[in-house]
Amino acid sequence: MNKKPGRKPDIGFYIFIAIILLATIYLLSSQNKSYSEIEYSEVCRLFEQEQVDYFVLENNTLYLTLKSPYNGVTTVTHKLADIGIFYNDMGDLITQQRKSGVLKNYNYDPGWSTPWWLQILPYVIVMAVFFVLWYYMMNKVSGAGGGGVMRFGKARTRLGSDEHKKVTFADVAGEDEEKEDLEEIVDFLRDPKKYIALGARIPKGVLLVGPPGTGKTLLAKAVAGEANVQFLSISGSDFVELYVGVGAARVRDLFDQAKKLAPAIIFIDEIDAVGRQRGSGLGGGHDEREQTLNQLLVEMDGFTSNEGVIVMAATNRADILDSALLRPGRFDRQIYVGLPDIKGREEILKIHSRGKALAEDVDLKSIAKGTAGFTGADLENLMNEAALLAARRNKPYISMVEVEDATMKVIAGPEKKSRVVTEKDKKLTAYHEAGHAVVAHWLEHVDPVHEITIIPHGQAGGMTVFRPTEDKSFRARSEMFEQIVMALGGRMSEKLFLDDISTGASGDIQQASDIARKMITVYGMSDRLGPISFDSSEHSIFIGRDFGQTKSYSEETASIIDEEVKHIFDDAAKKCTEILTEHRDILVATAEYLLKNEKMSGEDFAKFCDNGGVLPPHEEGTDKKSEKDAKSDAVMDEIRAKALEDARARERQEKDAGSSEPSTEEPQDAGKEDSRDSGEDEEK
Repeated sequence: MNKKPGRKPDIGFYIFIAIILLATIYLLSSQNKSYSEIEYSEVCRLFEQEQVDYFVLENNTLYLTLKSPYNGVTTVTHKLADIGIFYNDMGDLITQQRKSGVLKNYNYDPGWSTPWWLQILPYVIVMAVFFVLWYYMMNKVSGAGGGGVMRFGKARTRLGSDEHKKVTFADVAGEDEEKEDLEEIVDFLRDPKKYIALGARIPKGVLLVGPPGTGKTLLAKAVAGEANVQFLSISGSDFVELYVGVGAARVRDLFDQAKKLAPAIIFIDEIDAVGRQRGSGLGGGHDEREQTLNQLLVEMDGFTSNEGVIVMAATNRADILDSALLRPGRFDRQIYVGLPDIKGREEILKIHSRGKALAEDVDLKSIAKGTAGFTGADLENLMNEAALLAARRNKPYISMVEVEDATMKVIAGPEKKSRVVTEKDKKLTAYHEAGHAVVAHWLEHVDPVHEITIIPHGQAGGMTVFRPTEDKSFRARSEMFEQIVMALGGRMSEKLFLDDISTGASGDIQQASDIARKMITVYGMSDRLGPISFDSSEHSIFIGRDFGQTKSYSEETASIIDEEVKHIFDDAAKKCTEILTEHRDILVATAEYLLKNEKMSGEDFAKFCDNGGVLPPHEEGTDKKSEKDAKSDAVMDEIRAKALEDARARERQEKDAGSSEPSTEEPQDAGKEDSRDSGEDEEK
């Protein structure tokens, strides 16, 4: 069995414990010897009375073992001031008693005695070993990031020159305007005399603001690469440490390093970790984070000059930064790095497809068109996933099939074909997704369907994917309303065709509710309330989302908002029911097709709708490569007819029972559709 790699044992720690134990045992053992100290006259008397059994003379100390207990003590000691006097006084007596057998044994060497410095040497060694081990342990604990016990105040910077490849503007795509703004800084770092001669002052700081993954850090590296200067990068969290004052010391050290390497660029990633607004009341002026921010403010625009040093920082939470940090003289310029448009996405895909073997059918423009809302990091991940899928399938190149599968994997997670799904759940999912697709097809402002699948992806049991035809910066009221109608398509399809509803529509309902409430409270799209904002999403950055929200309107207005949201939902449900009832044949055919094939492409679905629920000859079943497709026509017709008959039978039963629910959920056109299909039940 292979051993699982783990952490190496800290041998120094165990050695330190062992030394402490041995020293303790030695001291205790030396103290446990109980001796009775006597006078020199008493020593002489004991020898004269032949009470000494044997003795030892060691280090000017005389140890006497008596023949009979001496006041209850068998061993006594005496510290000799002069060994020569004892030798002169007792030498002959000792020799005589040794010959007569009175003294059994003795160890008597009055020659060399241990010096005082040698006696304290063991204690000095123990103390030195203790100090060395303590220093080693402290240095190991605090030196994980490159520092040590004496380097708490050193900034843990990473030099851009350590990288193997220099990043330039050629490696940055989809951010043309942002690169133009940064060209000035690059030109200044290359030729500062041109600007100084005109009295111009280059911005001291540039703040890159934008969503995560849009390339803020890459832009900063490209500036350093284009200017060919040193690039010192550090994270905002690296300033915060356990010990008080370390953050401010690291800020000073960071700017000291940059001044020595000038011209240089300091890049602080996630600056919101240290640059949050002051005055939270959590620590006052003695708060460690505030002290770090104060030092950063002083270094950027204080009494000292930072010639040739430009500070760049990145954040996606510019709203919580301290106002003193954003004023001119510190971060003079803010550059918003947003999501790339279709042209930018295509350029980004070209960069990330370098070195990858692409098939002839791979259309980067088509991929860019279908990846609206993707950041640069998402597109890089997309191409990498496609390459991994091609390698897993033992293909020598990346085809469009791998790109499409990778797109679905990035959006919703990998397919989970092994998940056990009951026939009931599978049928419910098919009708749910078919409802979304059919409603979307007959709405004007909803993006066309790209793919319908009932194969589980991540937490979703199935999904309908839409491909945008263009990038939109704004959304009209009609577009938002149709989004709500489309979101309700799954729930209404379940109710109309399965006579039941499920929890699978919870995400759709949440999405539709958010859109409807924003239409009323944020965008002022209510005729009853007018163009007034009732948004209560703003909250204190110090209290939090749950406790900091406050309503800026009365309870009566809140009741009107609820009524307006309910009115939007009622209209959307009515519109959704009209579409589903009018095109019920296509919905049932689409659902049954999904039950059989599990997937349906947007192209086949469009042909399905144009041909009344039937694919043109020799094209049906293109999504499912199986021999059973040869007899799919008869099976599909039989399933479709049975499903339609069941739906109409339930409607007749509801009308015969006098139920009022169908009249509220379905419009009057539903009855006309029924009579047109079956020749029965003329509507009143």
